[in-house]
Amino acid sequence: MPRIPYLPENITEPKALVDSIRARRGGRLNEADRTVLHAPRFARGWNEISRAVRLEIGLQPKLRELAVIGIGVLNGTPFEVKKHTPEFLKGGGTQAQLKALERFEDAAENKALFDELERAVMRLTIEMTRNVRVSDATFAEVQRLLPSNESVVEMIGTIAMYNMVARFLVALQVEEQ
Repeated sequence: MPRIPYLPENITEPKALVDSIRARRGGRLNEADRTVLHAPRFARGWNEISRAVRLEIGLQPKLRELAVIGIGVLNGTPFEVKKHTPEFLKGGGTQAQLKALERFEDAAENKALFDELERAVMRLTIEMTRNVRVSDATFAEVQRLLPSNESVVEMIGTIAMYNMVARFLVALQVEEQ
């Protein structure tokens, strides 16, 4: 049960913001959208960074979704895991990988299912989510494996942003209806 009631799915105001969120989401609003829209000024920033992370940055979709699903598992937000599973699979993830991600910390060491870059991204996700601080070894590995500093910043920014989303979902008890 959400701590703040979801706004109705047919909300239309503030029009430009609601239209922008709907455009990013393929026409509908999910429960997180219908919660964040209680605070339109905050929702505007939320939508902009979400749009950039989902649609504009150059990360491989599978890597982005791997991190997001990990954040969902580590923070206990099944909403995130469920919403991002189709994108992970669409980006090249497999059902076997998805099953392994249920035990995300173990999966980060699974050389049979995940390549070196994927495991490095998982370790980065774990460290940023659990400890906030990233070890020099993990950072060096991610920096070595990603193609550019831009990619490193995008990966870290993605993990940071989705940790914000997870904390929002948990604090407000946002769940899929």
